[in-house]
Parts: sequence; C-alpha cells; structure tokens
Amino acid sequence: MSKPSLPQGTRDFGATVVRKRNFIFNTIRSVFELYGFQPLETPAMENMETLMGKYGEEGDKLIFKILNNGLDNQDKLEKTKAGFDKIMEGKNSTAITEKALRYDLTIPFARYVAMNHGQLTFPFKRYQVQPVWRADRPQRGRYREFYQCDADVVGSKSLINEVELTNIYSTVFSKLNIPVEIHLNNRKVLAALAEVCGGTDKLVDITIAIDKLDKIGIDKVKEELIQRGLTETQVNQIAAYLNISGSNTERLQQVNALVGNTENGRKGVEELQFIVDYIAAQPGVQPNIVLDFTLARGLNYYTGTIYEIKALNVQMGSIGGGGRYDDLTGLFGVPNLPGVGISFGVDRIYDVMEELQLFPEEVQTGTQVLFFNLGEAESKKAFELMQQLRSNGIRCELFHEQTKFDKQFKYAEKKNIPYAIILGSTELQQQTCVVRNLVSGEQTTIQQTELLQQQF
Repeated sequence: MSKPSLPQGTRDFGATVVRKRNFIFNTIRSVFELYGFQPLETPAMENMETLMGKYGEEGDKLIFKILNNGLDNQDKLEKTKAGFDKIMEGKNSTAITEKALRYDLTIPFARYVAMNHGQLTFPFKRYQVQPVWRADRPQRGRYREFYQCDADVVGSKSLINEVELTNIYSTVFSKLNIPVEIHLNNRKVLAALAEVCGGTDKLVDITIAIDKLDKIGIDKVKEELIQRGLTETQVNQIAAYLNISGSNTERLQQVNALVGNTENGRKGVEELQFIVDYIAAQPGVQPNIVLDFTLARGLNYYTGTIYEIKALNVQMGSIGGGGRYDDLTGLFGVPNLPGVGISFGVDRIYDVMEELQLFPEEVQTGTQVLFFNLGEAESKKAFELMQQLRSNGIRCELFHEQTKFDKQFKYAEKKNIPYAIILGSTELQQQTCVVRNLVSGEQTTIQQTELLQQQF
C-alpha cells in the first residue's frame, strides 16, 4: 500500500495555520463590510463556456477541466472515445468535459450579475472569499489551489470607486502591518501605446509581453515582442515607455508626452490624475501609490485602471491586484454594466506575514484554560465550572482522563494553553480552585464563585 499524499500544488492546514489564515480573512472581511460590500458565494465549478476565452491565451491554458462523469451506456462510451480522439488532435470536446474549476472569482461574479441583474440594486457591491484553481507550476507563493478575497462594484463608471478600492487596500494592509506599494496603471494608456506602435491589434501581444517584465527582464521582453511580429522601431518605443521613472507627477508628464496625443492616452492619463488628486486631498494617512506604467496585468477584460500590490522588505510576487472592466457582463449577453474590482492573494499575504513575523501572539491561542482531571468527583465539578466559563465566552477543555500532573502539563504546553485550573480533593471540599498561569508560573487559590471574574 502506497503512502498517502497530496496533489501537487495543494496543502493541508493545521490549527495554527488555520487561525492565522482566519485572522487575515476576518481582517479583510471587516474592511469590506466597513465600505458597504455584501457577501456572495458561487459554485466551485462553472460551465466551460463561462470560463474559456476570458483570461487570454496564457490564462486559458491554466484552467482545470473536469471530466464528464458516468459511462452508464454504450452510447456514452462511444462518444467519450470519439472525444478522446479530438483531444489527441488538440481540440476540445464536450463528450469529454463540459465543466471546469473556477480560475478566479471575477468571471463567476460577472456570470452571477448577468443571470440576476433584474433583481439586483445597482451599483451592486459584493465581496467574495473562496478558493480558486489554476494548473500552474507550483512554487513559493504560487499554488494550484488557493483562496482569493475579491471586492467588486458593478453598475457605476464613477472613478470614486477606484479611490475607495485603493483605500480598502491601504486600510487592510495597514491593519495587517504589511508595508506595501499600491501600483496603478490604466489599460487605456496601454491601448494608446499599441496605437502609437502600429495599431490596437497589437494590444494583447504587448500586454502579455510587458506582464512578464519582472520575471524575464527587458531584453527577453524585447525578444518576445519581436517574435510576436513587432518591428524593431516599435519595440524601441515600448522600451522607452517601460523606462519612464521619477515621481508620480513626473511619470504622468512623461507618459502624456508619449501617448497623450491619442484619445485613449489622454483619457487614461486623466483617470490616473483624478485618482491621485482625489486621494491626495483626503485627510489622514495617505496610501502609498506608485504609478507604474510597466504594469499590464495580462487579462483581456480590463478596460481602465489596473492595480497590483507589492509587499516591501520581502521577496514575493504581487499580493493583490485588480482593475476596471467596463463590459465584463457583456460577455454574458448583458451589456452596459461597468465594473471595477480588486483581489487579495491570501496565500502570499500569509507567507509575507510569516516571513516578517507580523502575526499577533493572541492569534496563536486556541484553548485559554485547561481544567486538570484529578478524579471522578473532581472532574465532575471541574466540568460544571468549565461550562460556566464557556457560557462567558472563555475557551476551555477538561483533560480527557485522570493521570499524572506531568502529562497534563505537557498537554497544555504543546497546545500553548496559557492557564490551568487545578481542582483536587482539598479544593473540592473547600469550594476553591487553583488558577495557574502557565506562562509566568504564578498561581493563586480563589473561591469557585470568583472564577467568572478572572481575566484569562
């Protein structure tokens, strides 16, 4: 019998990890709710046609397809065999698969809005915290099954939504104590770059190549652009664009000089200027915004502002991203519903917080109090007192059997339980109990009636 194992790119999570992850989830959820977003959940699987063609050629390759279930008759068996022949020829076949695991939360959300738009109140603001799946090569910070936390607004073109989403990013990472840069660009600026370089039909080729800049470097990006059919002159124009630097104001001036003579370029610069100015005028701590014109986010559905979040002081890919998609529901037959959304990469956020040791100590605490088991009568009274503490919200356990003190102390130590309550025959007779702080070693004897007033 082979040893049990996990599929590559997936993980089990023990209690310590789950508590830390829940700390991240709860922090994000609380900020989403603070900004008026409401929760939504969608199925783990979607129809293939819902997902395919929405993520660009690179994304489509990473979609996990689900084989059709059941071969309960000869007709199905014959169709399946024919379907496999198509697959071997590099074609898709509904005889083999009609469904797939969701690649992200945005497309399922757009499908939900398209199906329910007659019953929704617009602008519709939702958040969603669920796992997604990608057939990617597993590596540090990149898994095949991972959680996303998304917030989206549909039914509004107002750029105030972009300002709000920028502030959500800033607030969440401030609460998590992660120093970040919020990188912004605009797909209209990229579309304008494509126009300057020979035509809008080059946009997808340019964005896919630029999106790899951090991974492969400028020289490899140039090579890829040449392979995708751009001329050397066009590639040099793109290289000049990628070398824009300086303050946010200086960067806006430089990109405006390059692409501002096109309608897309002018609009893109104006939209970025609006966000930067609006945030600069708000009171309080300012989000750390970086206008990053190398940011492309190679997804076909973005039409305006795009985001990417970089954690400082740690080597890690982006820990969040998103953007505006003004016709996403049009893909499902419901046009003219503009939208904008952001996503948090919880798994990478967790890795960053672990590396920088940012989790609060109290996150590690599960059980707060362990009642020692010192006999039948003693444990019966301990159970009664434990239930009283539980009714006051104190997390408690009674050791499962009567045994030596040493074994019970070791159990508490391994589970990081900070307090023990010891109730022996003497305490039972005198209606007292011993409260021991297992961290400091201090202990006091109190009346059982005083237990509910103790601070644990």
